Amino acid sequence: MHDMSAHAVQHGAPTSFIRKHIFSLDHKVIGKQYYALALLAALVGMFLSWLMRIHLGFGSYAIPGLHLLSKTGAPGDVMTPEYYLQLMTMHGTIMVFFVLTTAPFAAFGNFFLPIQTGAEDMPFPHFNMMSFWVTFVGFLVLVASFLVPDGPTLGGWTQYAPLSAIGSVGGPGQGLGVILWASSIAIFCIGQLLGSLNFITTTLDMRCKGMSLMRLPLSAWGWFITSVMGLTAFAVLMPACILLILDHVAGTSFFVASNLVINDQVLPHSGGSTLLWQHLFWFFGHPEVYIAIVPGMGIVSHILITNMRKPMLSHRVLIYSMGALAALSYMVYGHHMFVSGMNPVSSLAFSFPTLVITIPSTIIVLMWLGSLYGSKLRINSASLFSLGFVSMFISGGVSGFFLAQPSIDIMLHATYFVVGHFHLVMGVAAMFGIFAGTYFWFPKMTGRMMNETLGKVHFVMSFIGAYCIFMPFHYLGIAGNVRRYQAFTDDYLIPLIPVHKFITYSALFTGLAQLIFLYNLIHSRFKGELAPNDNPWEGTSLEWSTATPPPHNNFGDTMPVVYHDPYQYSVEGASTDFVMQTSPEKINSPHEEK
Repeated sequence: MHDMSAHAVQHGAPTSFIRKHIFSLDHKVIGKQYYALALLAALVGMFLSWLMRIHLGFGSYAIPGLHLLSKTGAPGDVMTPEYYLQLMTMHGTIMVFFVLTTAPFAAFGNFFLPIQTGAEDMPFPHFNMMSFWVTFVGFLVLVASFLVPDGPTLGGWTQYAPLSAIGSVGGPGQGLGVILWASSIAIFCIGQLLGSLNFITTTLDMRCKGMSLMRLPLSAWGWFITSVMGLTAFAVLMPACILLILDHVAGTSFFVASNLVINDQVLPHSGGSTLLWQHLFWFFGHPEVYIAIVPGMGIVSHILITNMRKPMLSHRVLIYSMGALAALSYMVYGHHMFVSGMNPVSSLAFSFPTLVITIPSTIIVLMWLGSLYGSKLRINSASLFSLGFVSMFISGGVSGFFLAQPSIDIMLHATYFVVGHFHLVMGVAAMFGIFAGTYFWFPKMTGRMMNETLGKVHFVMSFIGAYCIFMPFHYLGIAGNVRRYQAFTDDYLIPLIPVHKFITYSALFTGLAQLIFLYNLIHSRFKGELAPNDNPWEGTSLEWSTATPPPHNNFGDTMPVVYHDPYQYSVEGASTDFVMQTSPEKINSPHEEK
């Protein structure tokens, strides 16, 4: 019987408002703080996307009040080309770092990983508190770039050199805006490294008696695998950002080559490499795709099993496949650089593992579809968004086959095709995983139920809207529509303007759906129906065996003992439809993990 000897640092229940709700050491409060930060960041990112889409759909349309955001970027409320690029940069950065990384991994992981492992708390609660507040400071530093005279950087969320490294001569926001961007991301990396250390230690050393690794829920495995990726990926991006800052303030030339001429000026740099930034960034950047999506895979698998009332076809194969995605993600980053003049042999070396990484993804999808086949799925908001996750992951992933081929990627790389691909497979899929987790775990986190009718309306509108936005992106890319263009004046682009108007209407429609979710979330938190019991979904994992909401030390006076794996549903001969992990009832199940 498994029994870990490590224990969390003991800290009593908080007695002051500040220690309980602000500088809390409780992993559950920290998880809620991360969720609130991700929600705020998502609203900011969605607002910026609305501004961009209105500009793309209606050209020189004056957006009322836009000059209040930037007088130089929107004179007369009309967006300038440079300001469009600045908004695009901030939208991408906020969504990738402060939403897609923060919510599924840091928010849900902080709240539920210790509970699902049977621990009282994280092993390093002060590190855990620091991880949130450091991340929050990173967000404030990023948003502060709106307040500097030239505004935010316009170099895109990837900040390619040499544009990002040459200073204000490169355009609005390329001086102080880049420094704030790089400082923000470096600070964010510190927060994520602190969090990853806690997640890894919790999973390996804090499991309760009887909780072997293979008895962990798939959601816990998703968070653990993601934390391992984060420990490596963010440790590369952070020094890259520091080097970029040094190119601005210390006269170094890490990313700027010799004799570079900008605006008829020879820049005082020598000996740098513009491709060095791309190597450092994408060594982080492609694992970041899986840092955003693997937690969603675990969450969605956990929710689908609960609503199917039967385990997946193979618990172990799903775990091994998620682990394979994590390992292979470091071997494929070069496919982002096919257009950089890469040697054809190197292109093939990165193309092959890019095709190989589709194998574990395909296995996971087949596991989901094969398990769903013949099941009597309970239809609720959480299960619908889980199905939506599967759909978005498949639809976005299929276009990845095209981009794995260097000859095809070179033609499509700078077009809307790539934008549609990564928004579906990384952005929308991850967001659907966040929504699924919210509807599923909301009663455990708050003691109240969310409105199911509003949840289903939210799903239908979001599902239809997401496809109406991002599927046409692929068609635009095939038609040659270059991404990051802020106006479509070329003869071959003018016929595509109606498509952009359709996408703009779809984006506004989809944004309206998120306001419905926001209302449902806030109203349910304070006035929602009380959860009928501690286990409203009749789940089997440890979070459903404790009180709702969980007490300070998660399990009260008695620590749990685990007798079964987390997914014992419809077991023949069992006294109920499900057998909890903590139930000593002996069962005869062919799927039992030891």
